[in-house]
Amino acid sequence: MKTSSDLHNHYRLLLGLLPPWVVTNVDLKVDQRLVEIAVQWPVDHEVECPECQRSCSIKDQREERRWRHLDTMQFQTIIKSRIPRSECPDHGVKTIAVPWAGPNSRFTLLFERFAIDMMIAAKSIKAAAGLLGLSWDQVHHIQARAVERGLLRRKLDDVKHVGIDEKSFLKGHKYASLMVDIDGARILDVVQDRTLEAAEQLWQKLPEEVRGGIDAVAMDMWDAFITSTKKHAPQADIVHDKFHISKYLNEAVDKVRRAEHKWFMKDGDETLKGAKYLFLKNPENMSDLERDRFKSLRMDNLKAGRAWSIKETFSEFWTYSYQASAEKFFQRWYWWATHSRLKPMIDVAKLMKRHLDNILTYLRHQITNAMMEGFNSKIQSIKANARGYRNFANYRIAILFYCGKLELHPL
Repeated sequence: MKTSSDLHNHYRLLLGLLPPWVVTNVDLKVDQRLVEIAVQWPVDHEVECPECQRSCSIKDQREERRWRHLDTMQFQTIIKSRIPRSECPDHGVKTIAVPWAGPNSRFTLLFERFAIDMMIAAKSIKAAAGLLGLSWDQVHHIQARAVERGLLRRKLDDVKHVGIDEKSFLKGHKYASLMVDIDGARILDVVQDRTLEAAEQLWQKLPEEVRGGIDAVAMDMWDAFITSTKKHAPQADIVHDKFHISKYLNEAVDKVRRAEHKWFMKDGDETLKGAKYLFLKNPENMSDLERDRFKSLRMDNLKAGRAWSIKETFSEFWTYSYQASAEKFFQRWYWWATHSRLKPMIDVAKLMKRHLDNILTYLRHQITNAMMEGFNSKIQSIKANARGYRNFANYRIAILFYCGKLELHPL
């Protein structure tokens, strides 16, 4: 027949506790479906200073603390203990480290690992909280600790190409600026707003030696991004990539189409009704029905058709390997666009002319911010699952948790 001593030793082994830690009591509360395990460090045994690992005498013991552990046979399991405080000649009185939990945590390392896996699988703090029997705040605390751990462990030596972009944070023109490691397909950090100050804050998230090793930065033609990059990574080439150029060209074509459609509708002409996405869609991705409808529009007779042709023709720019050839192509294309008598196309052509040097750099680096669109769906899912984030710090933590490729688990 097993004695209480055997039971205590059994739980000590299950918890992986090494002497002099001992289990002094196991309290099974069946009506509460709860197991409480009391753990103690002998008061007559020296401890280690958590700062310098020097052997010290015990000053005293803190008040009893409790940690949530993995369930035992579907019974919630709690470890409780009064942790000794060391009295170090060099560092003074310090609470010693415990082997089952990290500093300032109310959960054991094994429970945190399980909770992190649950959050990753559920893709939602709310869903994970329900499955774990915890509050939203408790699960978020575990998530925040995981991100903090991951950022401390993160290696940035191989970051050579980054992208900077903006994303909507909340309704009412609230934005966030993000930086991604293009080669590593991970979000490096996110800050609130899309101002010059925000862009500089984003750069300052990277150590100076990492910033100095970056070869190229993909970005929009936003002055704040350009200025901050020249200041914090002056050696890096700025690349206004084809993803952003395509976005500007599509917006210009759509402006032409909307104006023309409005003009047609004054005479009851519905030629362009429902045609918006035909002008924005890649012809290679059109269905047979969409392709037939597009051909029926008599594109040569439409302003929107001419704008579309200008946009589509520019795609040839990205096929050039040599800068001189690409510049010659651009000059021909620029003359066509600026003599089209289509103001939106003229405006975007002039914008591209002003930034041509940083468009040509694409031929050398061939990086884009297209992966931002992939992160968009994840970020939108994060916002939806949390029913929106009013606290930006929480929003940042969630993005880095799911999109930062961090080592999140306790060791």
